[in-house]
Amino acid sequence: MAASDGGRVRPGEVLISALAAVSWAFLAMVGLGALGLHLMGADRAGSLGPMTAAAVVLAVGGSVKPSGDVKIFGLEGADATSAVDIAPLGISLVGALLLGMLFLRSLRRSGSVPDRAELAARAGAVAVVFLLLLAGLCWVGNDTVTIDGSTFGTDGGAPDEFPADLGDLADLGGGLLPGRLAELAGAEARVGLAVETGRSLLGGAVWVLAVLLIALLASRRTPLPGDWQALRHSVAPAVSALCAVLVLAVGAGVAAGVYAAIGDDHPGLVLGGTLIGAPNGVWLGVPLGLFVPWHGSATGAFRQVLPDPLDELLGAGTDERITIGRLAELDGRVWLLVVGCVLMTLAAGVLTAVRTPVPAGVTGAGRDAGPYGFAGRCALRLGIATALALPLLVQLTGVSAGASLSVLGFDAFEAGLDLHGSAPLALLLGAAWGGLAGFAGALLAWRAGVAGERAAPAGPGDLGTGVAR
Repeated sequence: MAASDGGRVRPGEVLISALAAVSWAFLAMVGLGALGLHLMGADRAGSLGPMTAAAVVLAVGGSVKPSGDVKIFGLEGADATSAVDIAPLGISLVGALLLGMLFLRSLRRSGSVPDRAELAARAGAVAVVFLLLLAGLCWVGNDTVTIDGSTFGTDGGAPDEFPADLGDLADLGGGLLPGRLAELAGAEARVGLAVETGRSLLGGAVWVLAVLLIALLASRRTPLPGDWQALRHSVAPAVSALCAVLVLAVGAGVAAGVYAAIGDDHPGLVLGGTLIGAPNGVWLGVPLGLFVPWHGSATGAFRQVLPDPLDELLGAGTDERITIGRLAELDGRVWLLVVGCVLMTLAAGVLTAVRTPVPAGVTGAGRDAGPYGFAGRCALRLGIATALALPLLVQLTGVSAGASLSVLGFDAFEAGLDLHGSAPLALLLGAAWGGLAGFAGALLAWRAGVAGERAAPAGPGDLGTGVAR
């Protein structure tokens, strides 16, 4: 395959780099998933291996449902079967970061500027290897895992060992993580796991291609085909800035979880929930804090794991409109979420301006001539990026759970949880907030004299750099 400098790419090198990137990503996801489930005590009730495999499959867009002879509170078969639509985003985030970083590193270390065919071949190799390993996890997770709630009363720990109030964990996971496990399972509940291989492979293909695309759009140092070079100056600054602040927000959520675990009676449960579900709660709060409305309902045992004041708002068990204003009527501290989200978007605006090249005509002595034009360009780019990112966060953090929380094998009869945001309003509000933050952040960066300070070079002269900025 010809590269743009006339060299040839060796198929063996492409395959080895794909194997390395995918293997490290899966090792990280499996390790984090197993650690999180172990800390939460899930392995006391069932086999950790299949549960971890099922959690990783869910994290990359797969589908898991109850299987086998499901017997819940006297119900069998279809009467006892339901589904869960939730992704453990802590596992997803770790895998996506490693996969994207190692893929970009392989491009930089190739020693040439790739053409479209080479870029497609490298991305295709990563996708194929990823799906092969995912198929293996589907096979492992497809083994039936029997969960017997009565085991919580033996040497695995009595039901009263679980905390009566999971407020800290619920705050971190957005109420999406299992808690009060013995109450949800019941002494006679036995639930199996079945990975839907076809749907999981399709979801995995979409996931891996989306990760590679976002990595390419966010990287400002990776060599790209000649007609794609404009991306490093027009798209990459805004996308990389937005990705950076979203990951930083998750880091703050993890730090809060570690702090909460220190003084908690059940630190393992809090730490495990933080590792697996911190992005779920943090990224659910971002659209909500930017005034994206949600709709939700909660019935039965799921009401007990919702954070305050959301549990009070959904206490009637009917579908309710969830907005910052309605939550603030119940707890005024909710307005702090708005402050945090606005500051986060402003930080993305400043970072976008720092990474966006300043036109040569407005540098030096002529710098005062074009701050508003520069701010307008930053506002447009960050507005578009945020308009696309906010609906994505709404989609990722939505949850629909019926009677059977299948990934961990616990059940709550006549219980349900449904939380979904408005994607169209997320798009409109994302464009507005991104545009305002981009404009204000660019003016701040201009006034501070740092506008364009971290802009990528005009050409691909940094092939040897080690980390994508």
